[in-house]
Amino acid sequence: MRKAMMAVAVGLGLVAAPANAMTVADFLAKVTALKAKGPMAMLSADIGLLKQEIDTASAAYRADLAAAAAAGKRPRSCPPPKGQVKMGSDELIAEFERIPPAKRNVSVSAAFAAMMHRRYPCR
Repeated sequence: MRKAMMAVAVGLGLVAAPANAMTVADFLAKVTALKAKGPMAMLSADIGLLKQEIDTASAAYRADLAAAAAAGKRPRSCPPPKGQVKMGSDELIAEFERIPPAKRNVSVSAAFAAMMHRRYPCR
């Protein structure tokens, strides 16, 4: 029961990010700073950091789906197979910007999973 409540809380963005996880607020602050740099942003290490954060969130999301399937549980979402989800950085950033500022203390991984659950519900 406690695990189920925690999963719901994370999915709704009600749980703060762990200390070592990047929050949506941090992610968006880095995006804003990069946009302010213009073309010079391409030289910033933060681009790789942000990409790695999304790659990690995506991998964690897929691992959770695989673990649920292996345990015989119904998945929380049903996305297309890996590699078939096409989402550009602008679209992802827009999704994160839709999160109210007061709730942006969630991890990028939790926000990514919640976004995927909204976009790809099981039917």
